[in-house]
Amino acid sequence: MYDLLVIGGLGVDVRVRVPGLPLPVVDSVTVDPIELRIGNTGAGVVLAAHALGLRVAVVDTVGADPAGDLVRAALGRAGVHAVLAEDPAGTRRSVNLVDPAGRRMSLHDPRASDGPGPFTAAHLATLVQDAAHVHLSIMGWVRGLLPGLGDVLGEGVGSSTDLHDWDGRNPYHRPFAEVAELVLVSGTALGERAAAVAAALTPRPVLVTRGADGVDLHLGGGVRRVPAATPPGPVVDTNGAGDAFAAGVIAARLRGATWAEAAGYAARVAAAACTHDGMEYPPGLLPRP
Repeated sequence: MYDLLVIGGLGVDVRVRVPGLPLPVVDSVTVDPIELRIGNTGAGVVLAAHALGLRVAVVDTVGADPAGDLVRAALGRAGVHAVLAEDPAGTRRSVNLVDPAGRRMSLHDPRASDGPGPFTAAHLATLVQDAAHVHLSIMGWVRGLLPGLGDVLGEGVGSSTDLHDWDGRNPYHRPFAEVAELVLVSGTALGERAAAVAAALTPRPVLVTRGADGVDLHLGGGVRRVPAATPPGPVVDTNGAGDAFAAGVIAARLRGATWAEAAGYAARVAAAACTHDGMEYPPGLLPRP
């Protein structure tokens, strides 16, 4: 039995520290050593949840390539149970440009395959039934299986999804929002329409994240602003903070917290994550409830 099963979202991040964002248009810029590490949203959630003491598992596709080897090695170091299928298109990857203040811009290469998904709904249903909570990453192969997972997720299994920079209109994201019990979404693209978009997704709770401005908890027709937490040290890298926030919400809810309590705790988790370079968190960095 697992506390959390993360479906989809593994990959690698190429981290590049840059002197500022946006970059100047020049032929070349000298930077600090460029590093390759496990990344992408599913890895961020599962590794943060593991650091918070949850029993975790992840199911996804990775390539038979050096990037895939890196992902497998990182999950092995953490002791995360992984059910992985080979993706002929290769392992997803992102280039993350990080400025001196820790802000980042991500260039994402999803490496989407044209073939059928590697798992059936029945296979995933078996894994889901062995978990207390399921987090759905917005991968293409996951989207195609959502209709077959809806009934299973409604049978006492908590669920969540992060729509990231959804604009509230793109139809690709909506099936994830309609299946999950909890929806997280960045307020960047939603802007002033955030309240209307969240209202359309009721009665499920919606957490609209706003970075240093905190998070808006939309619940039962009302909205509550939960402030961001103060990082316990210098901000090194904000990449993965949103995934750590999601893991914090899930961990707190599994331990009986209210939605507001869970969001407040998750803000502390995200702030601590910003003080670490990468998603392989050392013991004791992320605060326990």
